[in-house]
This record gives sequence, C-alpha cells and structure tokens, in this order.
Amino acid sequence: MIRLDKYLSASGLGSREFVKKLIQSGRISAEGILKPLPETKVDENTRIFLDGEEVTYRGLQYVMLNKPAGYLSARTDRTDHVVTELLSGLRDDVSLVGRLDRDTEGLLLFTNDGALAHRLLSPKNLVPKTYYLKTDRPIPEGARETLSKPVVFRDFTSAPADLKVISDCEAELTVTEGKFHEVKRLMHHTGCEVVYLKRIAFGPLGLGDLVTGAFRHLTEEEIRSLREI
Repeated sequence: MIRLDKYLSASGLGSREFVKKLIQSGRISAEGILKPLPETKVDENTRIFLDGEEVTYRGLQYVMLNKPAGYLSARTDRTDHVVTELLSGLRDDVSLVGRLDRDTEGLLLFTNDGALAHRLLSPKNLVPKTYYLKTDRPIPEGARETLSKPVVFRDFTSAPADLKVISDCEAELTVTEGKFHEVKRLMHHTGCEVVYLKRIAFGPLGLGDLVTGAFRHLTEEEIRSLREI
C-alpha cells in the first residue's frame, strides 16, 4: 500500500505538494473511496481519476551511473555508443538529468521524476557539481581566486566556482551552472587545458565506490536529500 499523494506524484502529476492541492481541491477521485485524502492508502490496482480521467501509475526510478569515457549522454545514436547501453531495467520514460561530454567520466543521474529533474537543472537553484580534473601544465597561482569571481565569456558569464588544488596538475572544481564545456573553459581561462575530467558529485550525491561503467539505484535517503535541494 502507498499514500495517495505519493502514488500521484509517482504517476508524474507533479510534486507531493502539488498533488496534495489536487486532492484537497476535489479533483481527484478513487474507486471505492468516498473522500480521498493525501494520506489515504491505495495500491497499483486502485483506479484513480483526475477530473474524470484515469491516472496510470508509472512508478519512479532514480539511477546513478559512473559513466566511462567514449559514451554519448543520449538514449540512441546511429554510430556511437550511448550511456543507456550500460544500464538495464530502465523504464521507457526515464531520462538523463543533465549530460556529460563524450570524453568526460563520472556521475550521471537518470529519473522519470520530472519535478525533481527540473529542480536539479534549474539555474536558480545553484545545485553544485564537483569535478576531478587533470591539466596539461601546473595550475597557476591565483587560479582559485580568479575562478571565485564571475568570468565573462563571449556567450555567458560564469557564476563563481570553487577550485581546490590537489597537486601541480590536479584539482577539484565545483560549479553551479553546467554551461557547455564550462569546466574546460574555466580552466582554459586560468592558462591550462583539461586533459582528464570526471564528475565526482552532483548536489549531495557522490560516486563513492561505484566503479566506472557500473550503475545502481539511489537509496531512499539519497532521494530525500535531492528533494531537499
């Protein structure tokens, strides 16, 4: 059994807060239930209607992949390998939450929770994304201070980023926007080129010990942490 508001959210109607309003407004009806409430328990066999039209229960999936280099962040491609070749058991309505370049490794998220995906990708929410990188030459002194301020490019101005230098040619860079080639362009602005790039964290999620090319479903605690962003 599952709460009605969770059932409706899992069916793609919107966030829990939104579907509670639908229920409270009287727009939701359920077979055999006189007056549905958000906490009313239903199951996959309960026939539920929104404005007289039956709602189909889809279920939600939240999957993390440690993407290898050489795969496109796409579902299909005529000539190249795509990340979905590395996954199994995905529902047809599951989509990527953002993308990584073909030569970039690391954390990719997949879900059919549209409300959450929108929140994670919305620029106004400033969701941090952390990358481990290697450069072709020592990272210049002052690079951290340079990137801590907005950098003006021809097509956009970056938000402040956080650079943590690990060694002469290694660092972790945290950005909050995910613009096209943003990490590579920021490092180029400091005077060096990225030769290896891996996303190691997305918001509160980290890769942990997930090996390259492997995937797993998120835990309930991880899903809650994403919804709190």
